[in-house]
Amino acid sequence: MVLKAELHCHIEGAAAPELVVRQARKYGKDPSPFIRDGSFVWHDFTSFLAAYDFSADLFRSEEDYAVLAEHYLTSLARDGAIYSEVFTSPDHAVRAGLSPKAYTDALGEGMARAKAKTGIEGRMIVTGVRHVGVEAIEKAARFAARCGHPLVTGFGVAGDERMGDFEDYVRAFEIAREAGLGITIHAGELMGWESVRAALDHIRPSRIGHGVRAIENADLVRRIADEGVVLECCPGSNIALKVFDSFADHPFPALKTAGCKVTLNSDDPPYFWTSLKREYDIAAEHFGLNDKALTAVTRTAIDAAFVDKKTKAALIARLDKASVR
Repeated sequence: MVLKAELHCHIEGAAAPELVVRQARKYGKDPSPFIRDGSFVWHDFTSFLAAYDFSADLFRSEEDYAVLAEHYLTSLARDGAIYSEVFTSPDHAVRAGLSPKAYTDALGEGMARAKAKTGIEGRMIVTGVRHVGVEAIEKAARFAARCGHPLVTGFGVAGDERMGDFEDYVRAFEIAREAGLGITIHAGELMGWESVRAALDHIRPSRIGHGVRAIENADLVRRIADEGVVLECCPGSNIALKVFDSFADHPFPALKTAGCKVTLNSDDPPYFWTSLKREYDIAAEHFGLNDKALTAVTRTAIDAAFVDKKTKAALIARLDKASVR
């Protein structure tokens, strides 16, 4: 089995249907409009958000979040993952009635449980949400900078790319950067190549969430390759959301051939009927990557991980040991 690593997954969006059904029973909610035959049901971005919001609302207590993180990281480890970064949302914590600290501590507890069982390393990237507004994003950055949780190692901005301008978020990212946090930002998914260029110009991230629409501009692709910016690619998500029509149209191979650093990730896995394992299978089946090339993708992810040098070295050692077997 090829060892795997994931850099781009929204923790609320990682809740498996069976876990959501269990939570719905706990809180007396009817999941049937959103889950049928053990699978999430939606048909466009609006109905996807409705299903997402329904499920996310079922995680309310600290133990709920601990169970969520433990469940997801354990499932990743079962499929051969040795490292996981998840996006967390202080805004969601507040909506759930928890403080950002209690929410973060609970997710950290779940990660610790998963590590104790499986050995998987986990880290958190605190995210602001574009469509919630600039003030909330800066508040999230201040929380990330000050919370002091050992597993909070990055800051990012997600949400609807059609809202707001990258210039609006410069201050938030400077707060995070000054605190020594890793920097990533969503761009080049729903919006075109211009959003990727704006992210590079204004935010100067080491990684970009998605970034695949950069393929629309050859000069930008060269810039990404030259600057060594890592792309957190999510092919299954892109096809489910119709960013591209088919895997044959997906730019992952072209970006890789152009010298861009590309990784494989699941985004909101059960909503897009995928998993990290399936993303690696997609890369093998549709993009022609053999086990050696897939292991190289994992190495790229670990090299780009927002994690301390000692942990990174241990992860690389595990990867090297597995690849010589």
